[in-house]
Amino acid sequence: TDVELLTVPAPETLQGMKNGTMEAFSTGDPWPSRIERQRIGYLAATTAQIWKAHPEEYLAVRADWVNSNPKAAVALVKGLIEAQRWLDKPQNKAEAAGILSSRKWFNVPKLVLEQALRGQYNLGAKGTRVNNPAMGPLYWSSDRGVISYPYKSLTLWFLVESLRWKFYPGTLNTIQDAQAINNRVVRDDIWRQAAKELGLPAAEIPKGSSRGREIFFDGKVYDPTNPQAYLNSLAIKS
Repeated sequence: TDVELLTVPAPETLQGMKNGTMEAFSTGDPWPSRIERQRIGYLAATTAQIWKAHPEEYLAVRADWVNSNPKAAVALVKGLIEAQRWLDKPQNKAEAAGILSSRKWFNVPKLVLEQALRGQYNLGAKGTRVNNPAMGPLYWSSDRGVISYPYKSLTLWFLVESLRWKFYPGTLNTIQDAQAINNRVVRDDIWRQAAKELGLPAAEIPKGSSRGREIFFDGKVYDPTNPQAYLNSLAIKS
């Protein structure tokens, strides 16, 4: 093939680009911004350009632990919510960058992380300057709903993609399998209980478990009410 895909630790991408063992990579900051700042390469696109307000990380906990420790599970999510709300505030970006850039964590210049947290990038080969918080990492609010909330429509998308690439043959073979796993695993009730105990405003608590239709950069549409149609529309599959 013309392309070889490699799995490497994110910090090694910088050296890989320097010595020519890699031509491109996909990972979160601070590594892409360091590539651009050191003139080794450039940022071709941000994930926000590919999928606006997309989901990314998730918190996974064993079901038996949650069932045995329901109060601790809610407390864990409460702590996560508080951290996300703090991180989302512009006035806290500099402090967050100072913490994360330290030797204990990323060990990179503070400015690299602070600019990324604020959605400040030089994009493309020409280095077009972008200054848009919506292009950076989102932790709480967006025009597509509360980022923190485990929307079942989004977690179902991950399962549909796993079905597309046949990641779990024998366990995940049909859309019905995906829907059953999704309904069993996603505990949005824990999030809602945590939000209630924190006294969050009603406006910050989603009214339902679906974010509705998602439109990607290539025009493809994912409708969580008809995931089979989305899967059928994809020309490239495993």
